Amino acid sequence: MKRILSILLIILTLTFAAGPICSAQAVRPRRHRHSRTFWQKHRDKLTVGGTAAVGTAIGAIAGGKKGAAIGALAGAGSGALYTYKIRKRHKHRYVRRY
Repeated sequence: MKRILSILLIILTLTFAAGPICSAQAVRPRRHRHSRTFWQKHRDKLTVGGTAAVGTAIGAIAGGKKGAAIGALAGAGSGALYTYKIRKRHKHRYVRRY
């Protein structure tokens, strides 16, 4: 059971990590101000919701209904912590000075 759970965690981590990597490669020039995608508009909510869903799934596998509730709270809390406190929001452009 622990082996399956650890494999599931690794696969989910790689799945969520592949999205930002793929999107960073396709840079499109901005034409006008309001041309943001759905992901750009709702990035914070989707991140917290996704981590809550993953926490619910892992908790349900590990401990049934009560585990799912605890996993949902833990997932949402960790997603919110990452989204609002840890993640760097601003891109730094370094200027080379000679």
